[in-house]
Amino acid sequence: MSASPLAASAPPSNFLTHVIETDLQAGKVVAIVTRFPPEPNGYLHFGHAKSICLNFGLAARYGGLCHLRLDDTNPTKEDQEYVDAIEEAVRWLGFDWGSHHYFASDYFERLYGFAVSLIKEGQAYVDSQSAEEIRARRGTLTQPGEDSPFRNRSIEENLDLFARMRAGEFADGSHVLRAKIDMASPNMNMRDPVLYRIRHAHHHRTGDAWCIYPLYDYAHPLSDAIEGISHSICTLEFEDHRPLYDWLVEKVAQAGHFNVRRLPHQYEFARLNLTYVVLSKRKLVELVESGAVAGWDDPRMPTLVAARRRGYTPAGFRRFVEQGGVSKSDGWIDYSVLEQCMRDHLNEVAPRRVAVLDPLKLVVENLEADVVIDCEAPNHPQHPELGKRVLAFTRALWIEREDFMAEPTKGFFRLMPGGRVRLKYGFVAEYVSHATDATGQVSEVRVRIFEDSKSGTPGADSYKVKGVIHWVSAEKAYWTEVRLYDRLFASPLPGGHRPGDPPELERDFKDDLNPQSLTALRVPMESSLSRARAEDRFQFERHGYFVADRVDSQDGAPVFNRTVTLKDSWAVNTEGRHG
Repeated sequence: MSASPLAASAPPSNFLTHVIETDLQAGKVVAIVTRFPPEPNGYLHFGHAKSICLNFGLAARYGGLCHLRLDDTNPTKEDQEYVDAIEEAVRWLGFDWGSHHYFASDYFERLYGFAVSLIKEGQAYVDSQSAEEIRARRGTLTQPGEDSPFRNRSIEENLDLFARMRAGEFADGSHVLRAKIDMASPNMNMRDPVLYRIRHAHHHRTGDAWCIYPLYDYAHPLSDAIEGISHSICTLEFEDHRPLYDWLVEKVAQAGHFNVRRLPHQYEFARLNLTYVVLSKRKLVELVESGAVAGWDDPRMPTLVAARRRGYTPAGFRRFVEQGGVSKSDGWIDYSVLEQCMRDHLNEVAPRRVAVLDPLKLVVENLEADVVIDCEAPNHPQHPELGKRVLAFTRALWIEREDFMAEPTKGFFRLMPGGRVRLKYGFVAEYVSHATDATGQVSEVRVRIFEDSKSGTPGADSYKVKGVIHWVSAEKAYWTEVRLYDRLFASPLPGGHRPGDPPELERDFKDDLNPQSLTALRVPMESSLSRARAEDRFQFERHGYFVADRVDSQDGAPVFNRTVTLKDSWAVNTEGRHG
């Protein structure tokens, strides 16, 4: 089976689909096999979502396969925790690799054998220079590199040293295996790149069986060849690595290890560049380790595990990737595009509920304290098939503080002295009085309600009012914590230069952290929300889309995270600040 049953998520036509269709028509390939090859040394971020949707989507479009392959070639930075998180994130996005789940470590023995073949063909050698000496001899973009003094070792000596490297005779850094290509190449990646290094470290899968490990640029293309990948799709930063990719698979194929007519080829697309976030793994680690966020799954982080906790949806991500398209040239996408994709999907699927985020008590004077009136409200106004729910209307209610003004401004149509307002799904209420506390803040508003003059039921359609406000019963409300999340950074390019900054100014990207990125409140909401389960999503009317937190919610006691507001609340002024 293809890696995804979601045919609808297959990407629209782009330069990669044209390449694939041309290859199929020419008989260059007989089946489409792509792969998603992350390193298990961290959590996947938004940029990975684009690669996941692209690779799995192309496989689905052409009835092919997409492999999940973990590039676990650096044991000092990898962990089973990251393996599990990667698998969970890919599944969460809606994709399945079936039986095609692989690790680079599955191929360590074969990769070692390929290196031995390269040595025997005079195409690789053991270099005994230090890392600093290798860098010093590498040259620059305008000057060629210098040959290593060990470049002309005999094949026998290289084979002996490489075998002893594997046997653990040497310390870390004392030797490396390098390809013998061209130290004068204009492409720095072709100047005798390092293929293997010594690293005495415990591997999360192979234990202590190995003390030499292949580098990514060696393991990646040869793993593609082993798995029969037809189209190896990478981001643009790997374009300069493609000559080395081709050199390795061709040389190993010429040694008899692969079918030379079925070798994989690498294609590059523009990575995701998104405003208001950082996608550098180094910077994400810094955010976590500095305590700027509460961990990798902090809902403000641009990681997929954090996005899930915040309430972002797989369908929203797939929509975002499709809308952004696939290009060969870099560009920037504003974060508002991602947010709008989430809104569009959540608007379709999220049931409506009522919560009051800044409560002000409203007392209905002409309703007895023990009376409870059932008011019906639709679960979703665009989906009547989802039915209705009951809201308890009682003498004491909570309304939003902003819905009452003792001294109303022009154009204010909600509750005010001498005015009337519709209590949504309930009655028309008329102002009676209000009280203030010792600080002068309004502490309570008193009203009387009107029933419909014809039916005597909630609605009061015969009364014409301009304002409509929402409410919850004070007696029946469920109180819980609500976290209002906003963008983690206040600048569209965190750490970037602002207008007027001197060009030599160095700025810390953390200086652009948004101090209003998290506000925690304890608020009342309609009682049905107490039964919400982790990851249940809702639209809180007027306030946005919310999700029951998957970590902190308990049965009968959910807490809620705001996923996104109902409308884009951001505007960018000349300084790129939240306006």
